[in-house]
Order: sequence, then structure tokens, then C-alpha cells
Amino acid sequence: MALQLVALSFVLVLVSLLAAEGQKEPDPTVQGAPRETATCRRPQWGSRLQLAPDQDNYKENEEVMLSCPEGFQPSFTHIKCVREVQSISYGKPEYREVWHGRDSGGGWVRIRSNVACVEVLQVVPGTLEVSSTSIKLNWTCRLPDACQNMQATCRAMPSSPPCEAEEVKGEEMLHGQEGTFTCPPLQPFTDYSVTISLPLGTILFSWLVRTEGTVPDKPEELWLDPSTGSLRWKALPSCQGEIIGYQLNITTRSTQDGAFLETERLRLSSSVTEHPLPEYGPGSSYAVTMQGLTAAGAGAASLWEFQSNSSHTPHPLDISCRSVRDISPSQGTAVLLLHPIAHPNEAAREHQLIVAATHNGTGVEGACVGEPQPFNASQQPGAYMAAVLNLTTSTDFVLGDGTRGQGYHNAALRLGSDYTALLRLVHRSQQVEKFTCVCYSFSVVAGQPPGSWRGTVIGVVVLLAIFLLSAGILWLVLSRKRKSLPSKAKEDN
Repeated sequence: MALQLVALSFVLVLVSLLAAEGQKEPDPTVQGAPRETATCRRPQWGSRLQLAPDQDNYKENEEVMLSCPEGFQPSFTHIKCVREVQSISYGKPEYREVWHGRDSGGGWVRIRSNVACVEVLQVVPGTLEVSSTSIKLNWTCRLPDACQNMQATCRAMPSSPPCEAEEVKGEEMLHGQEGTFTCPPLQPFTDYSVTISLPLGTILFSWLVRTEGTVPDKPEELWLDPSTGSLRWKALPSCQGEIIGYQLNITTRSTQDGAFLETERLRLSSSVTEHPLPEYGPGSSYAVTMQGLTAAGAGAASLWEFQSNSSHTPHPLDISCRSVRDISPSQGTAVLLLHPIAHPNEAAREHQLIVAATHNGTGVEGACVGEPQPFNASQQPGAYMAAVLNLTTSTDFVLGDGTRGQGYHNAALRLGSDYTALLRLVHRSQQVEKFTCVCYSFSVVAGQPPGSWRGTVIGVVVLLAIFLLSAGILWLVLSRKRKSLPSKAKEDN
């Protein structure tokens, strides 16, 4: 009886367990077993990532397309959600959402990190090179599958006269995962658009850049206004670079004194288009050079030469230096008669004595405005400073006596050399440099007697005395002869 009760109790417990099991969720792995419809929440991968269809929830295995802004691409273009069994708790499976992406071969792989918009083409930082005539860049494709048949182009942006840009045929097909693109020869200071795109017009890279400027062209229109004595010119256009000013050099000579030379070097603003000539009036001749200035430097110079009394006809400017007396080849010296260089309404200032081993006119001009170098006895002397003088009155100066001072050396003159000495007065201000020079020209020749000028004068005086003495003797002889003629005539009678 006890055994029957135990058997009956076991049967009752077994029935209750079977009933409870029948109320649980059917096994999803068993085909045909019904289960509830699964959905996945929208992935939170970044605001730039665009999903189509754009929904908050997606059905399991629903295919979703991803896209990015132009120039970017997602690492997967197609994704879908799959529910995978994470664990089984009390005989019941627990699911989790897993996103799969389609790879380049068309298969589905599990996405193990966030999907982001990746820049398809990257220009390597620090490799952008821009000069006045070229643009160069190095590129790298970060998604090789998306970089098929890329094309790079260079185009000139619209411009206006007089700085019209020429059309550029800069097109190149890019291949591989990295490379270098260089635009063909370009114009300075011009805007260009550099673009790298895909065949359907998708722009991967775009850059608007201006080429570097260069020195400007030389001024072409330059004239003198005789009524005002002002030099005028047409402003240069900023085609080669932004015009920041003008360099104007005016060299003035007196037609009455060929040894006088004055040069003004002026830095003028880009807005200035005229400047008065110094000491304009009859008897002056001028040489004017003008250059445009950009950040790259000074351009080619325009040259104009004229005389104030015939301003429309160019006239060559000649140098006629003063002569030098008392040249001593044996001692290497020469005596210069120096006069102070005075300007109206200006006090006397420090004079410099520059020596150049040349008789060339261009060399003389260069020595007048140049910076003299220290004297070097081991080299052929260029222009050097021989003395610094405070002249207030005319004085004889012995050139070549060997004296030295701070920044100057009155070196002995070399035998067989041609020399030009320049007495110079310099005035400098923020925008103007003025160099006023008087030149002396001479040569140190072997066999040239010292004091030749004084010897010539003495010789002339001696010859004149001998001539006068001879004339006096002749006059006495003739006078006596005339007196003796009447007495001889009486005796004959």
C-alpha cells in the first residue's frame, strides 16, 4: 500500500512539471516553432552618419543603407540587425542586438566598432607647396575601394582686367592609394581652384588658393610735367603681387659743372603717382629710374634721361670731373682743392672723401651712392673711405698720406692706376636718401714729376723773363744804331 502511494505521488509531480513546461516559450532554434517579432534600436554612431530608411527602430534582418556628407564615406554602406542568443537563463534564451555590415565581397561580417564617416581622400599635412608658378600636394586614399578613377583638376578663378588669368589645362587621373599632384605652370598672384573628384561628380577634396606674388613689371608710362617740374607716372596694377610702393632714384647734374652729381633715393607709397624734381630749372640734367615694389622685392627699372630745357628729348648725361694738381707717383700722393658742398638753408655737415680706382662714369655713380668698403691692400681697391672732413672753407687736402681713422684709411696711391675721388655729403631720413658728390679724376703715371703744375708755371715765368730781357737788349742796340747814322752822314758830306 505504501509503495502504491509513492508511485502515485511521483506520477502527479511529473504531470505538473510537464504542464509548466508547456507554458514556456518554444525553442527558436526549432524550425516551425513560433516566436515574437524582434526589432533593433537605431545605432548611435555619430550625427554625420545618415541612415535610409531613417527610423528609430528596425526589424531584424532589415537592410539599412548608410551615407555621409560629400568627401566622406562610411566604412560600411549597407548594414542589418541580427538578434543573437547571449545566454540561457532558467531554460529561456536571452537575446542581444548585433549589427552586421556588407564587405567588399558582398558577404556579411559582424561590426565590432562604431561606424563613422571617414574622409576618403586625405591631403598629407605639411605637403601643400605653393610658389609663384606652381601648386603641389601629396594625397592618400584611406578607403581604396572608394578611390577608383579619381580626377584632379586646376582651374583659374574668374578675374578682371588688367589682371586677366589665362586658362589652365590642368587635369590628371589619379591611381593607387597615394601619390603627388602638381598643377602645370601657373601665373603669379592668381586665384586657382584645386579639385579631386570621382567620376559621378562627388568631390573628395577642394581647395581655393592664391599663388605667391613675384616682382612687378617695370613702369611703362613716365613723363615730366614742365609746368610744375614734377615727374608723373601711371600706377602699376597688382597683377604680379600687391604693389606696396615705388623706388624712385633721381640723379641730377649741372650742365655748367660736370663734376657735380646728386642722387636722391626715395621710397614712395603705392598711392603716390607724382614727385617734384629737385632744383628743377634751366641748366640741370636728370636721370630717373623707377621700380615697383611688392613683398617679393623690386621689379625691373624704367630709365629716363633728359635736360630741363628740352625735357621731351632724352639726352645722355656726361661726367666731367675736376682735375688734380701736384701728383707725386714716388710718394703716392695727390693734392685736391676741396670746397664745401653747401645747400641753401642747410648748415655745413660732415663730408666724406671716397676714392674709387676707376674713370668709368657708371662706376663713379655707383661710388657716390654705394657703401664704401674698408681698404684692403692685398686686393685691387674698390671704393673706400679715405677721410671724414668737417669742411667750412676751401682747403688743400693731401690724398694718399697714409693717415688712418675710425672707418677710414687715406692709403697711398698705386702707380699706374686711374682714380676718381668723390667729396660726398649724405643726408638720410625715413623715406629719402640724398647723396651729393663732386668728383676729381686723375692718373698716377710713372715718370710724372712731382709738382708738375708749379714747375710749368715757373717755366712759363722764366721764358717770359728771357723774352722780355732779349727784347730790351734788342731795343737798346737798335736805338744806338739809329743815333749813329746821322753823324756818319755828316762826315761823308
